[in-house]
Amino acid sequence: MEQSQSLLSHCTVCPRHCHIDRTDNQTGFCHASLLPKIALVSAHFWEEPPISGTKGSGTVFFSYCNLRCIFCQNHEISENGFGKEVTIERLVEIFLEQQAQGLHNINLVSPTQFIPQIAIALRIAKQNGLTTPVVYNSNGYESLEGLCLLDGLIDVYLPDFKYWDDKIAQEYSSAPHYSTIASKAILEMRRQVPLDIFDENGLMQKGLMVRHLVLPSHYRDSFKILDWIKDTLGGDTYVSLLNQYTPMHRANTTKALSRKLTTFEYDKVTEYFLNIGLKNGFMQKKSAATSDYTPIFNLEGVEKRIH
Repeated sequence: MEQSQSLLSHCTVCPRHCHIDRTDNQTGFCHASLLPKIALVSAHFWEEPPISGTKGSGTVFFSYCNLRCIFCQNHEISENGFGKEVTIERLVEIFLEQQAQGLHNINLVSPTQFIPQIAIALRIAKQNGLTTPVVYNSNGYESLEGLCLLDGLIDVYLPDFKYWDDKIAQEYSSAPHYSTIASKAILEMRRQVPLDIFDENGLMQKGLMVRHLVLPSHYRDSFKILDWIKDTLGGDTYVSLLNQYTPMHRANTTKALSRKLTTFEYDKVTEYFLNIGLKNGFMQKKSAATSDYTPIFNLEGVEKRIH
């Protein structure tokens, strides 16, 4: 609790280290204040099969973000801040309500800016009967200080590894030193959950799965990320190669991102994945490249249901 308070009062929750006092409702780069803000609580069926399964993943979409991706499909909540603030007590209830629905896991989507509050809520929820696996679904731009608060609380880490080239990370997401920061964060995630464990139905109960969205015009950058995964984490690492890039938000302001990914580009990355000896991959059909899969953020599940 004391460490959580310290991170918030001189905010170093994420790598930007804004050093503002969120306990006094000051805001930094991400615009997040003290109370967690949530835009949607739902059953989600469009994650990887070991996450969504047949009953769905219990997603909790947090508002705000510590990146500024010009192609963000969730910009309504990440940049515009749509959502509703909730107390820690309400966040605990949300976790337990998702479990009561029989969903396969509690899926924390874009949670980085609220790590201290989430850590407190998870500890309380676990004391009150939360046993469903908890998935930490993030953009990979994490501080080690923040991740250490989650040690022992997260069952499955599902980070993005977006870029290797820091120039495009800065241009597309305003993320200085992205590859260095994300690689260190992913290694910390692997340290916390060293083994990948699945149940009899193939659902991930513990472990790490690294996501990478292949971007148009940048498939060679994807090669370098796959090289790092193979050389550093090993050939058995679970990797999800996303084929769902769709020009959204401000993507049309940059020529390279103003079109969809070609089959040639995606196939180049999947072939490289296999050629270097990576074994556990999830691939997407081209039909995934549509805005149809973008959630509708309507505050569903955020407020307490009155029976």
